[in-house]
Amino acid sequence: MTKVIGVRFRTAGKIYFFDPVNFEIKRGDHVIVETARGIEFGTVMAGIREVEDDKVVQPLKPVLRIANERDMEQEANNKIKEKEAFRICLEKIRKHELEMKLIDAEYTFDNNKVLFYFTADGRIDFRELVKDLASVFKTRIELRQIGVRDETKIVGGIGICGRPLCCHSYLSDFIPVSIKMAKEQNLSLNPTKISGVCGRLMCCLKNEEETYVELNRKLPGVGDYVTTADGLKGEVQSVNVLRQLVKIVVDEGDEKEIKEYPVEELQFRRRHGKKEKMDLSREELQELEKLEKEEQQGAEAMEQEDGSKRQAGRGRSRQEREQHWENHSGQEWEQHRDNRGGQEREQHRDNRSGQEDGQRRDNRSRQEDGQRRDNRSRQEDGQRRDSRSRQRDGQYRDNRSRQEDGQHRDNRSRQAGQRFGEEQRQGNRSRHKYRQNSQQGEQVRQNDDSFEG
Repeated sequence: MTKVIGVRFRTAGKIYFFDPVNFEIKRGDHVIVETARGIEFGTVMAGIREVEDDKVVQPLKPVLRIANERDMEQEANNKIKEKEAFRICLEKIRKHELEMKLIDAEYTFDNNKVLFYFTADGRIDFRELVKDLASVFKTRIELRQIGVRDETKIVGGIGICGRPLCCHSYLSDFIPVSIKMAKEQNLSLNPTKISGVCGRLMCCLKNEEETYVELNRKLPGVGDYVTTADGLKGEVQSVNVLRQLVKIVVDEGDEKEIKEYPVEELQFRRRHGKKEKMDLSREELQELEKLEKEEQQGAEAMEQEDGSKRQAGRGRSRQEREQHWENHSGQEWEQHRDNRGGQEREQHRDNRSGQEDGQRRDNRSRQEDGQRRDNRSRQEDGQRRDSRSRQRDGQYRDNRSRQEDGQHRDNRSRQAGQRFGEEQRQGNRSRHKYRQNSQQGEQVRQNDDSFEG
């Protein structure tokens, strides 16, 4: 058996076990404890008691101290700062135009981290948003995407019964709910009547489910044939589950009558299950199927999350748990915490210096790689430009030589044509002179002959 206290950190949140050490703690006190998120301020919901060892998740962390007035003031200041952080985050989301709905902002007690809860239809790339928020708050930023049920649990509201929502008032865990529970309780299967504010099946369907299952087990189904204590036989028309009464259609002579009997006065053999009247439209049936699928997916997600938490708890070695979480009393625990804080600071500085050295080396190697790539790209660009200029020069020279050759050939052909035409004209002139001379000689001869005669 192990002594523990139950501590809750949020309204209707889950209760966690802590070691009370030597403090006298009672229900309603406020305590300061160390969690996976850091130092937290919690409210004691269960006083000191003993529980079995298998119900405690190891390692069991101790209570640091009972909250004093200074801790109360710091917690109140954190609540005020959360409202301002919520407003700033809303502005940044609008600035980056992200499709996400901000639900809540939360500071850890030591202001080591700011958590923002949001909902979205799919995955959101909020890396730039985180950088922007970190530059404003100067601390660690964590954005956590939650489901519609968690959103309703945080925000709260009034249910269709007129009372505050169960998940916001007292339910610490979500219980899987199915359509079968509504059928067992003879509720209308209209999705709008059995769905809660979150759009999922109402959590309160689970409250009386076991009672209705036990009562329905004793009743006949609608349509079954039964025998009454006075010897009449008839068919079951309807049943009253809470009063355990059955209405039967019996034959009285030539007429049929409806009579009501307690279930203890009937003899029957249940031949088939209970008939549900499914007078619903196709859209309502599809919506019911969608609700049931969402409930199954939510249950599977919860089981996977519980399994991952259990595996993470088993992953720690036993020696580390024993050395790190020994039970200390008063001064021993203070000394241990101071020593551990100094060691953690030294380790943190060493890790940070190692990380900075690694980052410097990585940055230097990235710069050198970038310079090499730039030089290589410049050389390749220069080679491409040189080859391109050479090609252009060659093409220019070829075109110019072709043009010069064409012009030279054209000039030679023109000169040859001119010479040929000049020669033709000279030949024509010589032939013309020859004809003229011959004609003159012929006339001279004719004149000589005429003179002699």
